[in-house]
Amino acid sequence: MGNVREVRIARRTGFCYGVREAIDKAKEAAAAGKVTHTLGQVVHNEGVIAALQAQGIETVDSLDQVTEGAAVVIRAHGVRPDVLRHAEERGLDVIDGTCTWVIQEQREITKLVEEGYVIVLLGTPRHPEVVGLLGFAPDAIVVDEEEDWEQIPRRKKMALLSQSTQPPWKFEKLAAFMVGRCHELKIVNTVCPVTIHRQQDTIEAARDVDLMLVVGGRSSANTKELTRLCGIVGTRAIQIESEDDLQDAAVFGDARVVGVTGGTSTPIEDLRCVAERVLLLAGTPDAKANAQELANSALAAAATPAGRTTSLPSSPSSAAPAMADVA
Repeated sequence: MGNVREVRIARRTGFCYGVREAIDKAKEAAAAGKVTHTLGQVVHNEGVIAALQAQGIETVDSLDQVTEGAAVVIRAHGVRPDVLRHAEERGLDVIDGTCTWVIQEQREITKLVEEGYVIVLLGTPRHPEVVGLLGFAPDAIVVDEEEDWEQIPRRKKMALLSQSTQPPWKFEKLAAFMVGRCHELKIVNTVCPVTIHRQQDTIEAARDVDLMLVVGGRSSANTKELTRLCGIVGTRAIQIESEDDLQDAAVFGDARVVGVTGGTSTPIEDLRCVAERVLLLAGTPDAKANAQELANSALAAAATPAGRTTSLPSSPSSAAPAMADVA
């Protein structure tokens, strides 16, 4: 017999705004009858990629794979300026899905280069967003973990920016470190507010539950950070990729209230599925009997117009139709 009587989904979770917009643009292009591609995976979520492929939207790794005149969607991470120029030269229908926050990052880094600053960028070296930013500042110094920071040279005039999904605490710590590396330091906080809000809401949820489930890719940095934050507030957290990872009720122990949150690449619909799976696997008899209804209620409580970050599911087994229309 299970112990879980309630599952709560953290507010302001699901896709971030930039990911949602890029996906919507790809869907709109395909619906308009265009041969549509995305340059790289528009989101690191195999279920979403499969759904897009079912609509005829193919992922390509290079513009050379796109036929002339076809539509190519630039994902939220953005790309180097030369990639856009190459697309235009090829006569492709470029649909720019670059997140507005990343566009602002690109403008800031361009301005700083023009002003003569040595750029230090906190980020994962091969991350698509970082690769794109380096197209605007080829000589930027990219650092990630703290052991990398000693490689930052001492210069008179330096500027610090961050990959948008880096943890705020790491950016603040690096800023303090760099004070001793230069005479003039310009700090531009490019950590995305959505990342900050998501972390705040996850912490708030973790404080009120017995166990947290963090849903996202195993290699996702922002998902790992959410897991770490749950541990900091003293709540045990389990990181999973989908409800398929939940097979053993024993992992829930004596937990009666379980919280669910997700990384920026995780659709909020997946969180509803996880909530239902928890109730069916480890719920009390009453919770199991009402698993679908309780999961839908958990979704509705989290996905308010002020807090949701993606459109709501429209299938009968998910949210109510009236809410699905508020996408």
